Amino acid sequence: MLNKNNELMDEKSKFMRKAIELSVESVKNGGGPFGAVIVKDGEIIAASSNSVTKDNDPTAHAEVNTIRQATKKLGTFDLSGCEIYSSCEPCPMCLGAIYWARLDKLYFANTKKDAKDIGFDDSFIYEEIDLPYEKRKIKTIQMMRNEALEAFKIWKKKDDKIEY
Repeated sequence: MLNKNNELMDEKSKFMRKAIELSVESVKNGGGPFGAVIVKDGEIIAASSNSVTKDNDPTAHAEVNTIRQATKKLGTFDLSGCEIYSSCEPCPMCLGAIYWARLDKLYFANTKKDAKDIGFDDSFIYEEIDLPYEKRKIKTIQMMRNEALEAFKIWKKKDDKIEY
């Protein structure tokens, strides 16, 4: 007889298997080798794979695609109460999206080193983030800050804003 912990892990394994299945299907159908599912209350509410090359969209990673589906389905940008299962440790963009979406938990299978070993190396992005603007590979120039601050001033004073 399974105890509660084993049953819980079996359920979580089921969700991870779905993310992995999506990653395999994606490769077979011309996409990247990544899949993700979002679960709420023990049910998959969104599932997707990487479609960067299929959609010509560099942001169409499995996790981002899945977050977009889940927010649309639930009608909210706040995915508190949900968990994400990813076939691979998320890249910096996806990890940021996971935090912004307020997902409760992240489970992943392959590591970022596994991804690096097949040509998906994100380490340079982590390094770039820590560099001063003038040392980044993409020429980065700050300009017109005083004008841009106007929107921030209005936001700060706004009483009916929706915090996110």
